[in-house]
Amino acid sequence: MKILWKGMQVTFGMFLIAGLLFASSVFGVLLYARITDQIWFEQATGTIAHAMEQTSVPAAPPQAPEPVAPAPREALLDAPIVRQLPELPSGCEITSLTMLLQFYGLDVGKMELVKDMKRDTTPIKWNRDGSIAYWGNPNTGFVGDVTGNRKGFGIYHTALFETLKMHVPTAVDLTRKPFTELENQLLKGIPVVAWTTINYQVPDKWVTWDTPIGPIETTFMEHAVLLVGFDDQFVYVNDPFSGKSKHKLDKAQFLSTWEAMGRQAISYTSS
Repeated sequence: MKILWKGMQVTFGMFLIAGLLFASSVFGVLLYARITDQIWFEQATGTIAHAMEQTSVPAAPPQAPEPVAPAPREALLDAPIVRQLPELPSGCEITSLTMLLQFYGLDVGKMELVKDMKRDTTPIKWNRDGSIAYWGNPNTGFVGDVTGNRKGFGIYHTALFETLKMHVPTAVDLTRKPFTELENQLLKGIPVVAWTTINYQVPDKWVTWDTPIGPIETTFMEHAVLLVGFDDQFVYVNDPFSGKSKHKLDKAQFLSTWEAMGRQAISYTSS
């Protein structure tokens, strides 16, 4: 009986050992499977992600904004027209200034304003050949007689500017500035008194005489107008001699005469 019991114990022990070995093997297999499945999953997901990166559609480049065409530089102002004739046959400059001041809002006439105009009263002296030897300087004041009773000439920007400043504190002298500065004035809604010639042609006859402050070379074709507009091809003036309002002139031609007369121009600022 003892022998039988001992045999059963031995057999049971062997089965127990075998069971433990089997369970250990199963556990090892499961553990291996778990580890290898995780690696495979990570590899698989990485491959998928990489594939998605490779096959994604590239973003479209940003579209450049459509170019905006610059606004055309042009202006045309409504300014009063005042004629210099018949009272002031040599008074184109003071009459043009009258138009500017009336546009500014002052109730002033040319005959009232001419009293404020500076004058150079230097008497005229003649050469034996009939040319002028000595006379006044238009940079100092009006030379000669503005009414036409005696020989008259004109006045330049330096002297006329003082008359403008008497009535408009914000007067500005644009002489020898680029013509674009005059255009900018018009774009701001302000006309400009500009010097040109009576026929809008570059003069072929110039005269020289001596003055109290030195000799001057000029032309009796000298003229002044109120510049009221411009565009790419034309300028527009109020001409005190012809009485034409917004008179259209070829821009290049006008610029050539304005240059010939020293690029003289006066106006005012809005503040």
